Amino acid sequence: MKEKVSAMLSVFSAPGEYRGSRKNIMKKKILVITGSPRRHGNSWAMTDAFIETAEANGHSITRFDVGLSKIGGCVACEKCFSKENQACVYNDDFNKIAPFIQEADAVVFSTPLYWYSFPGQIKNFIDKIYSFVVGQKDIAGKACGLMACCEDHDISALDGIRFPYEKTIGLLKWESVGEVLIPGVFHKGEINATDGLQRASALADAL
Repeated sequence: MKEKVSAMLSVFSAPGEYRGSRKNIMKKKILVITGSPRRHGNSWAMTDAFIETAEANGHSITRFDVGLSKIGGCVACEKCFSKENQACVYNDDFNKIAPFIQEADAVVFSTPLYWYSFPGQIKNFIDKIYSFVVGQKDIAGKACGLMACCEDHDISALDGIRFPYEKTIGLLKWESVGEVLIPGVFHKGEINATDGLQRASALADAL
């Protein structure tokens, strides 16, 4: 089943390498968070490739296109979960996603690089994950993965996404099981000339 909200954090090895047998895959609830406000761009294509393979393997996928959402920035009020069934006291789209974060077995982020960091929309989402810390909600032990791309041909440009991703999941006690980082793509479709879609699919296969 695929739940997608469009208006609005895997085990990965090199392509062709998998850990274990597909017949023995444990079915998971996977939450996919996209950060691009540009529909059907390069990071969206990686997302679609990942989801297609994950669904074919029997996993349950919930997708939130955070880049198209309305999520305000964290104001550090420390009132998280003080209202019943609300992670954030400011009732924006983050509260629609929060229950899926709690229920997910795995969280996968897919995003482009904007000015050497996360796009603002997904950064607001990541900041609000802090609500689970303040609210003392146990969301430790999840698997997670990252797919990211950028126009810059120097892959180190993606450090602005990779570093905060790795520090965030370390704090949350999530296990990063893969990063797919693709430099040198900007115009829609340029991802097709790279191994990005194959690696996104392999990321799903290896979950």
